[in-house]
Amino acid sequence: MSYKVLDENSVVDYILSVDVTKEFFGDSKLMVKEIGDGNLNYVYIVSSNDNESKALILKQAVPYLRIVGESYPLSRKRMTYEIRSLTHFSKLSEQYVPYIYHTDEDMSVIVMQYLGEHIIMRNGMIDGIIYPDFAEHIASFLANTLFKTSSLYLSGTDKRELIGEFNSNSELCALTEMFVFTAPYMEHETNEINPLIMNEASELQADVEFKTKILELKYKFMNQTDALLHGDLHTGSIMINKDETYVIDSEFAFFGPFGFDVGALLGNLVMSWVSHFERSGDEKYQAWILDSIKVFLMRFEDMFLELWTEQESSSLVEKGFLSSKEQTAFKDSFMLNILQESVGFAGAKICRRQLGIAGVADIRAIEDKEARARAEKMALKVGTSFVKKYKTIKNVNDVINLIKRVV
Repeated sequence: MSYKVLDENSVVDYILSVDVTKEFFGDSKLMVKEIGDGNLNYVYIVSSNDNESKALILKQAVPYLRIVGESYPLSRKRMTYEIRSLTHFSKLSEQYVPYIYHTDEDMSVIVMQYLGEHIIMRNGMIDGIIYPDFAEHIASFLANTLFKTSSLYLSGTDKRELIGEFNSNSELCALTEMFVFTAPYMEHETNEINPLIMNEASELQADVEFKTKILELKYKFMNQTDALLHGDLHTGSIMINKDETYVIDSEFAFFGPFGFDVGALLGNLVMSWVSHFERSGDEKYQAWILDSIKVFLMRFEDMFLELWTEQESSSLVEKGFLSSKEQTAFKDSFMLNILQESVGFAGAKICRRQLGIAGVADIRAIEDKEARARAEKMALKVGTSFVKKYKTIKNVNDVINLIKRVV
């Protein structure tokens, strides 16, 4: 089928033209509702007229940046990378990826399981909902997807072939390079800075030490091909309830540094923690967030190392190349480097959300302007500290202590 932009009417015709989705709904009449609130794509719930819980999600990329409109052209290829990455992630960590019913790269369409009993995690955290198993779930997802797409698991040939499926996602990588690592730290037309924090913004934009560290991180982002990344993993790209966790929205997928996805999620959890000083003042909820950060980082390392132990040799390390003691030391150093880079990337993510385009609702949706400014200033302190000090981190407790120092 040649490409065309779907709307609420033509979505039904499309669903009924695909055998597997037509069979899913049977003879039911269908209802369609557009629910997309993201920056890039259109998302529809397609449901049965007589049973709204019998539903699927259809997501389509359009040839422009949705948040801006047709004046900002953007290749539809981003959906190709979402299709390929979610398909690959589902093979590696099936329980944390929605079931995929149909994909169509020509139409830039993916049809997935409807998660009607789940909500976007960011919204849940704004409301102060505790998710007791989240840290364990997301640690498992990241350990499996990162380890099993790296040179610690794949042969050199298999990894190069997999890289080939994603190495053209340059357009969305360029967005990250601009809006995470560049524009927020200089005068730029896209920046959205609260007038009440202009002094802090100006100080950061003039901070040579900070900007030099940002360039180090940007270079890692641009040049390291450690593993297949989600590329935009935050609490807005996770659907969740108290029992289940699903990762969605991976159109930014590319091969990059191990620490980038880990850091992106870490940064978003920190921003939620900061927001509750103004939103709720709920110290128990904030304690849960900090505990979740600690468990997430520790369990990620544990699971990653367990997978590595099961893998006797790889394209990186041949069996017998190092003694057991030497291998343990190498692994310890390797994991510390991932933790440090994760903290650095988290800092960049935190700072850019206060100064640049597309802030997080946790903080930017705080209605009281003074309260929002206090939260933004606190977030900038944590983010700046993360960026400047990421290489000094020695363990997870150091991360928690850096967060707590802003109080």
